[in-house]
Amino acid sequence: MKNNPVIVTAAVLIVLSWLRYAQDLVVPFLLSLFISVILAAPMGWLKRRGVPPMLAIGIISLGLAALGLLLGALLGHSLTAFSENLPEYQQRLRQMVYGALDWLSGIGIDTSHAAIRKVIDPGAVMGFANGLVGALGNGLSHVFLILFTVFFMLLESWNLPAKFEAMGSEKARRALDRIGQVIQSTKEYTSIKAIMSLATGLLIWIGCRLIGLDFAVLWGFLAFLLNFIPTIGSIIAAVPAVLLAVVQLGPGPALLVALLYLGVNTLIGNLIEPRYMGQRVGLSTLVVFLSMVFWGWLLGPVGMLLSVPLTMVGKFAAEANEQTRWLAILLGPDRAAVRGQG
Repeated sequence: MKNNPVIVTAAVLIVLSWLRYAQDLVVPFLLSLFISVILAAPMGWLKRRGVPPMLAIGIISLGLAALGLLLGALLGHSLTAFSENLPEYQQRLRQMVYGALDWLSGIGIDTSHAAIRKVIDPGAVMGFANGLVGALGNGLSHVFLILFTVFFMLLESWNLPAKFEAMGSEKARRALDRIGQVIQSTKEYTSIKAIMSLATGLLIWIGCRLIGLDFAVLWGFLAFLLNFIPTIGSIIAAVPAVLLAVVQLGPGPALLVALLYLGVNTLIGNLIEPRYMGQRVGLSTLVVFLSMVFWGWLLGPVGMLLSVPLTMVGKFAAEANEQTRWLAILLGPDRAAVRGQG
């Protein structure tokens, strides 16, 4: 009765239903938690240098607010202008694709079926990019709630080690050691991933600006966000920028934009990032895709962005327990990476 699978399954379904129903509450909380984990690294740096708690948290909170204002100033105009011009871009893309389909029909390849023209709709990709950034903006619309939640989370994290020490029983210590391992692994992963994503976004922004692509800051920001989703995120980030380059600049510059994304993601994702993260934090490509679909269904577009960090927390938790380590192995990238952990 205690571990009845029917009861466990029903409980899980109830929790998932509640999370989906309470998106407006859960999404700001998860964004606050995600930001707090990233800020844990500078918090630790200030703490090691003897900065008082309230002063350290004040410095970080002011820095976060200033960064948010700067980002809003940079992105606000680009996002508004892109949204206004989006129908025109979509129409021009459809005309180009339909022209190519008509050319194929002219040489004897039948592409006249309406179903084909409905499925091949590149304009929908650009609409997805616009909706993704807009959805994140809606998630951040609770800016004061998020800032206050981050403030109190950082304040609580300052005293958390002392609270762990105060729990004296051996069983509690073992459980807290596992929790500490999960928290530490999550902090390391999220901090390094945030730095790598920031570098990716800056390089894409500069490259698109040099090539002359409109809304370069928007494509850099999208690359920063989607870099948290390994492999798949880079492809999703590149497609709308390349399509816009085809419409605005032509095939040659569009090829340059595609090479820019390929080069940046090869440099950051395949050469620099593995040196700092190692293979231990990897996920299989299938798990990345399924987690993106699942968290996107559960929490909307913001859930897609947080899908890999949330799944990584589950993997770290599984690694910390002997009984669930098999699950961490299944979530990992390959057997060679698992052997490397030993």
